[in-house]
Amino acid sequence: MARNLINRYVWLVDTISRYGRITLKDLNQAWLRSDISEGKPLARRTFFHYRDGVEEMFDISIQCDKSTFEYYIDDSGSESNARLRSWLVDSVSMSGMLSTAHDISNRIILENVPSAREHLPVMIDALKQNRRVSFSYKSYTRSRPTDGILLEPYFVKIFKQLWYVIGLNIKDGQIKTYALDRMSHLNLLQETFEMPSGIRPSEFFKDCFGITTNKNKPKRIVLRVEPTQAKYFRALPLHSSQQEEVHDNYSVFTYQMRITYDLKEELMSHGATIEVLEPQELKTLILTELQQALKNYQ
Repeated sequence: MARNLINRYVWLVDTISRYGRITLKDLNQAWLRSDISEGKPLARRTFFHYRDGVEEMFDISIQCDKSTFEYYIDDSGSESNARLRSWLVDSVSMSGMLSTAHDISNRIILENVPSAREHLPVMIDALKQNRRVSFSYKSYTRSRPTDGILLEPYFVKIFKQLWYVIGLNIKDGQIKTYALDRMSHLNLLQETFEMPSGIRPSEFFKDCFGITTNKNKPKRIVLRVEPTQAKYFRALPLHSSQQEEVHDNYSVFTYQMRITYDLKEELMSHGATIEVLEPQELKTLILTELQQALKNYQ
């Protein structure tokens, strides 16, 4: 029953979002056309109940324009809140859709990725209460786990379906990034901390691609990209600073970013479809990697 109720909440938000504005009469017709209605109309009282549930669960406010009696999603508020609400609705909507597809499960191929389900709720609690956490961590660069890490968690970020926490390592006195799926023995401590005034999550990775960062200044990065690959870059930009100059047989993409490990790995993953034109530092970095890779096959 709880799953059905959530699915109805998601349907309501998704439908109103797609229409932009919709009367209760038209909403009821859309409801009856959907499988979720089970052939029963959406009563006014039920609609108001669902609307309250949507606001409580997703922090999404469904408002009514009294001049037209049309309902719409109130998108006021911060951009970060809007992104979070959109991500939540998309995730729950996808989960609800897949949960009804048991009869064709052999025709749905999912990506097998490490899960952060066990540790993410603890981190969310730590963020809400500004409390320290302790954990053991299995780094890929070390043979043994590091025990007893004390962290003041500042914020979490998802990148390529993996969750990371960024915070102050108490022992080192440095801000570090940890993958939640590599943690064990995670504990929420009673010790609290104050979020530094100079740390703004929205700004921390502003000049970076991915989850790695450094103290280097952002640089002008110019890529020559083949036409087919350029279409992918347009659909899913590497960075918010992306600009494109279209030519007959290629495109030139320009960015303002820091040169990081994640950026280098991303550019190399596209192989011969892209060429780094600027800066020379990044060209040399990738060329060195390619030369070393070539030696492995000689």
